[in-house]
Amino acid sequence: MNTHSTPDTPVTRTPLGAPAEPAPSALRVVVTGASSGIGAATVRALRGDGWDVVAAARRTERLAALAEETGAVPMTLDVTDQVSVDAFAAEITATGAVHALVNNAGGAFGADRVGESVTADWERMYSVNVLGSMRMTRALLPALRDSGQGSVLFLTSTAALAAYEGGAGYCGVKAAQVSLARSLRLEEAENNIRVIEVSPGMVRTEEFSLNRLGGDRTAADKVYAGVEYPLTADDVAQAVAFTLNAPHHMNIDQLVLRPLAQAANHKVLRG
Repeated sequence: MNTHSTPDTPVTRTPLGAPAEPAPSALRVVVTGASSGIGAATVRALRGDGWDVVAAARRTERLAALAEETGAVPMTLDVTDQVSVDAFAAEITATGAVHALVNNAGGAFGADRVGESVTADWERMYSVNVLGSMRMTRALLPALRDSGQGSVLFLTSTAALAAYEGGAGYCGVKAAQVSLARSLRLEEAENNIRVIEVSPGMVRTEEFSLNRLGGDRTAADKVYAGVEYPLTADDVAQAVAFTLNAPHHMNIDQLVLRPLAQAANHKVLRG
């Protein structure tokens, strides 16, 4: 993020011959899945840095409260519905430039072993995590190209990096999302578009494990049992903001973050 030089703040340096970087206050970002958790925290973080933020999600009433708090622009969106995506993209691109897209909408549903897999859970995960990211990226790519310095950020997961029991469905869709991001990076570099992956490990939010485990609060709480400091939505949001606020000539391909207590997907220190 560009800042004015003061005794306490470093000068942001632009490489010789590179164009001057616009301040975040001149940039516009779309955040999907913005009604709760990491999405809502990302809206707060980017608004705090001066971005013009469009907060998009299905739950309109939550978006209204977030907009009142932050000054973000709330817009209803269902990333699993092509009609909704098309209408959203048409309205957004008609009202200004788009400089960044944060593909945050997603989630995990079910933690069954492969032998007991529920097909509907896998289809739902693929629809929102992978196809949702594809639909939004495809719809906004022309605007991101036209902006002159676009960024597409995917909220993936350390689940994409290593399999674990009961995780085949979620690990698979997050790995597919990673493949989507990495193909896009190769395809769009010539259009001055950065493609960024932020891959969190254990994050405690109000809904993630609860949704995954069918609303079972006791089972959801056990996921974090004995871990005093799991990551928070704010932790991840600050990482997202860090990557987007970096000078545009710098592409942070992948940023992996875990709580200190999670040495690996399969090793969590408890108690």
